[in-house]
Amino acid sequence: MVIMVMTSFSIINAQSADEIIANYFENTGGVDNWENLQGIKMSAKVNQGGMEIPLEIVQLKGGNQMTVINFQGKEIKQGVFNGETLWATNFMTQKAEKNDQEATDNMMLEKNDFPDSFLNYKEKNYTVELLGKETIDGTETFKIKLVKEPIKVDGKEEENVSFYFFDTENFVPLVVQSEIKSGQFKGKVSESKFSDYQEVEGLYFPFSLTQGIKGQPGQAISIDKIEINPVIDNKEFEFPEEETVVPAEKK
Repeated sequence: MVIMVMTSFSIINAQSADEIIANYFENTGGVDNWENLQGIKMSAKVNQGGMEIPLEIVQLKGGNQMTVINFQGKEIKQGVFNGETLWATNFMTQKAEKNDQEATDNMMLEKNDFPDSFLNYKEKNYTVELLGKETIDGTETFKIKLVKEPIKVDGKEEENVSFYFFDTENFVPLVVQSEIKSGQFKGKVSESKFSDYQEVEGLYFPFSLTQGIKGQPGQAISIDKIEINPVIDNKEFEFPEEETVVPAEKK
């Protein structure tokens, strides 16, 4: 009897989570439109020490992505991925450097997540679970647990879990939280907040983001423009191999 009750509860819970996700896609443009999306290019700016720094964020179907920071007349590429190689520009040396294999392998797992992890999540073998309601910054939300493929951390498999907080009125994500698995902030919870949803060619995107550590002031990013299905040369994502200078032959 206990097993039957627990099973029934799990089914209801799963259906509720699916309903929330279905409402989310319906309210932001429809599943078909999201599935047909080939890429986005966001023109944004971040405030750093009172100075506004322009940046561009590109995400394409298939995994290609990059962030281009315009700082003091220079274009600095970060988080560049061409489907195989993950690399970034070193701020000190201004030279391109490849990430290690573990970071690259973890990025490979996200290739199918564009434009949204919840889109066709069952086909990706992800699981979702509705954990109830929670008030975030004065707004009532549905808390949904998303479990994706495990990632590697220092050679060991780790759970890949995120918690999404959907507005109970509009069914859009307002907050995403996940545990940081490595680095300086290992064990702390990363938090991204989304607001100011606006329509772009039939799809709705947040135009205001704040990223940081839960319980601490985050880094605000304001988006000025979002371009749908931009044309980006594949060369922009390729790792720039250093050219070898061949000395002229002595005469």
